[in-house]
Amino acid sequence: MADTRKPLISGNWKMNLNHFEAIQTVQKLYWLLKSEDYRAADVSIHPPFTDIRSVQTVLEADSIPIALGAQNCHWEDSGAFTGEVSPAALMKLNVAYVIVGHSERREIFGETDEMVAKKVGTVLRNGMTPILCVGETLAEREAQRAEEKVVGQLTTGLANVSRDDITKLVLAYEPIWAIGTGQTATAEDAQGMCKIVRSQVSSSHGAEAAARVRIQYGGSVKGSNAAELLSQADIDGALVGGASLDPEDFARIVAAAHS
Repeated sequence: MADTRKPLISGNWKMNLNHFEAIQTVQKLYWLLKSEDYRAADVSIHPPFTDIRSVQTVLEADSIPIALGAQNCHWEDSGAFTGEVSPAALMKLNVAYVIVGHSERREIFGETDEMVAKKVGTVLRNGMTPILCVGETLAEREAQRAEEKVVGQLTTGLANVSRDDITKLVLAYEPIWAIGTGQTATAEDAQGMCKIVRSQVSSSHGAEAAARVRIQYGGSVKGSNAAELLSQADIDGALVGGASLDPEDFARIVAAAHS
């Protein structure tokens, strides 16, 4: 792994934990993580929108070196979009990372590649880091269309991102069939697709950018499999779902970055 690609371990809490539970989870995670963990990896947590202000207050009051993230946002800063969340408002809460195009947003809520691309642009414009998610369904994988699907998502999602801005992104490969199912791509499978992701960035934005951009793997990452996944050449971190709700398991995943 290149020295410039410090692993990023991100916890996506999805629609879990009220703000009291969120505070307790952050405090326990802070107690569990050690200085060597923070030296080895960047860490972000992505609470539901209702928890973000509470989590921000805890992180900043105790100077906890964990970055605050969001799970989604709209592509406009303001407007008549009932129920949506403004990226400009997230920036004012010191949100550092925003997950964009998560498979659940694409598959359940119908977000298109074009919508995701607009969100990438607005997150960058507001000074935050998009975590752009790509990945295939089981049917697409079995039909030998996994690479086609992922490359297509990347092509549209990065179409308006400049060479200067590409390294401000994080890319996350999350095979849809492995999310929340208990199934995990083998380390070799995950590495193979992350290598394809890096190769696509090289084709679209140049070899230097590809060498610097961070690529996460997401899909049933746990403390028991994190070390093998993170040891792969083109995997620079993890986008963690269910295991991030358990501070002890999430801390083990972070520690795997230097195991």
